[in-house]
Order: sequence, then structure tokens, then C-alpha cells
Amino acid sequence: MSDPYVKIDIENEVGYIEFFHPAHNSLPGDLLAKLAKTITEAGTNDAIKVIVLKSGGDRTFCAGASFKELININDAETGRVFFSGFANVINAMRKCPKFIIGRVQGKTVGGGVGVASATDYCMASKFAAIKLSELNVGIGPFVVGPAVERKLGLTGMSQIAIDANTFYPAEWAKDKGLYSQVYESTEALDAAVKIFAENLCAYNTEAMKEMKTIFWKGTEDWDTLLAERAVISGRLVLSEFTKEKLKGFK
Repeated sequence: MSDPYVKIDIENEVGYIEFFHPAHNSLPGDLLAKLAKTITEAGTNDAIKVIVLKSGGDRTFCAGASFKELININDAETGRVFFSGFANVINAMRKCPKFIIGRVQGKTVGGGVGVASATDYCMASKFAAIKLSELNVGIGPFVVGPAVERKLGLTGMSQIAIDANTFYPAEWAKDKGLYSQVYESTEALDAAVKIFAENLCAYNTEAMKEMKTIFWKGTEDWDTLLAERAVISGRLVLSEFTKEKLKGFK
């Protein structure tokens, strides 16, 4: 398992969307575009009643932005387009008429925390610590910030955004509201996700759709808001501070 991918498998009316990248499930632009497209298509697929979002591998759920791509950004427009990739995924999840269950098996960083936060119900293993590392490289969690704040609250989001070098344990994320449950192993997590998702499939799809609309009330401006945030990140990634920091990741 070495080539990046986004795939979907349907089992018992549950659509399992899985992404993978050999660099700790980091997300370059092409993978972000595929992920947003797959989520949108799953939302209109009548064979799917509930969606599970997961990643491949055992260790890391998502390492966030691709440092390889970040290093090669040399103008503000390229930066805006790259960071818009995360905005597009979050907005696809927000607009999807079906519940999206997050299955977070391991550590998640930066943009990955935003993706986990944009799920409607997130389940994790005890290894699923979180970190918002953007400030450490001179940027900031601008695009994913609204999704993270929606789950953790402003206090929780600002704490991990400012303390950019620290992994916060899964139990902390559960206490703050990001994770609904934390399991002792990936096997226990997968068993629980399967049962929970398939139980949801027995519910009225129209009722779930209406509930999701209510849950996301107040985010109608996110198409514009997240696009504006992508511009900020695209500008900051060009700073001398960030360029020097990113050299260390080559």
C-alpha cells in the first residue's frame, strides 16, 4: 500500500470513504479534490444512507497539508488554490445531506483536525491525539479554524492553535466535544463504527437530512468565509519565516 488514493466501498447501505497517502496520510491538492468530489457524489447516491470517513494505515489519521506542496508554493494564487482544497472538503462535508461518521484511528494534525471536526459524529481510538501545528510554521489554522471551533469551542480551539507543538490526547478531545467515544484499540473502534453506522441506516433518511441541516445552521456563509481564510494562508505561506521553517522538512 504505497500509492495515494481515495476510494469508496458500500456495505449494508453504509458508504465507507477512505483516503490514503504514504506520507502519514497528508493531503496534497489532487487528493483533496478527489476527497471533496467523492463526498459530494456519495451524498447523492441512493445506495448510501450513511457515510463513514476513514483513512488507510494504522498510525496516522491525517497529517494535514502536504509539506512537499507547501514548499513549492511561490505565489499567492497558488497558495490560495492549495488551501482552498481543505475549504472544499469541509464545505462538501457540511453540505452533504447524509450524516458523516468520522473514524479516527491515530494521530491527526492541522488540516486533519479540521476534517475530523467537519464530521457529524466522530469516533476515535485512544491513539487519536490531535495537534494544530500551523502556527509553528508561521501560518495558522485559518481555513480549518471554523470547523474546529464549532466542535471544540473558541477556548479549546485557541488553546491548541496557540500551543502548536503539543499533541492533545484523545480523551481531551472527547471531553471538549470532538470525539463522541474513544476506544482502546483500532479493532474495537472499527467494530463500534460498523454497528453504529448500520443502526443509523434503519432511521428515516429524510429525518436525518433535516437534522443535519439544523446542526449546521449558522454556517451558510462558509463558502465565502473559508475562501477568504484560504487567501490569508496563501499569503502567509510565502513569508520568509515560513519559507525558512519549511526548508527543515525537505
